[in-house]
Amino acid sequence: MRRVYDEPGPDDGARVLVDRIWPRGMRKERAALDEWAKDVAPSDELRRWYGHDPGRYADFARRYRVELAESGRAQALARLRDRAASGRLTLLTATRNVDHSHATVLTVELSESD
Repeated sequence: MRRVYDEPGPDDGARVLVDRIWPRGMRKERAALDEWAKDVAPSDELRRWYGHDPGRYADFARRYRVELAESGRAQALARLRDRAASGRLTLLTATRNVDHSHATVLTVELSESD
């Protein structure tokens, strides 16, 4: 897991952007993506409610896991699991505080599926 604004690393493997909104100022070539999995991102309502407030992170993570069980997001999560099972996977996000982001929740979800 890393920020999409960071330079690609030699050990990234498949690079998947997991944000619903394209990162501001980022050119597609520079992002060097293998996939843009916007269907796995939190809903706009949840994202706005959370507002990247670390004090709300535990509740955000719980609510986001509920959303991940919904049909469209569950399918997108299953595709990420398949990618992770077939090789190294780097989840990318534009979020400044990666440790309190949906990408962290996804990383835990993917690691628990092993």
